[in-house]
Amino acid sequence: MMKKIAIIGSGMMGSALAFPARENGHDVRLVGTPLDRDIIEHCRACGRHPKFDIPFPEGIKYYQFEEWQEAVADVDFVIGGVSSFGVDWFLEAVLSQLSPSVPVLSVTKGLIGLEDGTLISYPDYWARKLAEKGIQRSVNAIGGPCTSYELVFHDHSEVAFCGEDEKVLRMMKEAMGTSYYHISLTKDVIGLESAVALKNAYALAVAMTVGLVNREHGADAGLHFNSQAGAFYQATREMLKLLRIQGADEESAAIGIGDLYVTVYGGRTRKVGILLGEGKTYDEAMRILSGVTLESLVVARRVAKAMARKAELGQVDLADFPLMVHVSDVLDRGKDAQLPWDAFTFDRT
Repeated sequence: MMKKIAIIGSGMMGSALAFPARENGHDVRLVGTPLDRDIIEHCRACGRHPKFDIPFPEGIKYYQFEEWQEAVADVDFVIGGVSSFGVDWFLEAVLSQLSPSVPVLSVTKGLIGLEDGTLISYPDYWARKLAEKGIQRSVNAIGGPCTSYELVFHDHSEVAFCGEDEKVLRMMKEAMGTSYYHISLTKDVIGLESAVALKNAYALAVAMTVGLVNREHGADAGLHFNSQAGAFYQATREMLKLLRIQGADEESAAIGIGDLYVTVYGGRTRKVGILLGEGKTYDEAMRILSGVTLESLVVARRVAKAMARKAELGQVDLADFPLMVHVSDVLDRGKDAQLPWDAFTFDRT
């Protein structure tokens, strides 16, 4: 049965989801945020997102944000396609105004730290803020090892949709699943959202090893995998410890590790990690990548701050998270990217 789906936020992942949705025969409306005016105009003129080489399937409708209420007037569900920098904007401009009867599926990855070091998901954050306004709404979310450009390319992608309402999740899976976009379902919202957020911070650390090889042996040395694998191994150790703290189940943890893999080997987080490994300072790397949205840095800082607070309260030992601490020190204390390899070893004898 044809569904009507509005995607609000025409960044790369929100726009990529228009492909499986429209290819399944649904009525798809892509809505830009106030920052996406040029993107929507380009889509209207060319039928293609400016970041993608492959054109959109025919029949997608494009809306500027001032037209968003027209776009969502009769939809079966809304996909939130904003970055983590748009979390509060999406809360006030869309979630607070949208009928609570309309289900929402969010692509936004990240965590919010509370005063006591507790890390909550964006769906939880939105639900708490909306409840303060007297609005009852639960937001579903997507997590998994899937980059936007590979989804557009139709490379096989395994993801999970999480939420509280099984019926809503199954409806969304039926609407979005294709021969190349494979969807699992889970009620483990905090586990899945934590897993796919934490991988951003740790992918940054693994990517540093590529830059370190370039620095020590020259750019012509090529890729060397021992150091990448060593950092990846340590990243998974720390992620699993953090996910136990978050109460994640085994499946969510596995998805997070898969997401760590794909993030290490492509995208913006890899670029900044390599620059830091090559010896660039944080400020130098930011100047080189001017205009690039780096959610991984937000996550890294929030997780480090939360764990530092938990350590103050005697709830965790920061010695269990040497790679996370190292990333924090590189970003905010000017420490060189050279990894503390000996801190990763253990002795179980």
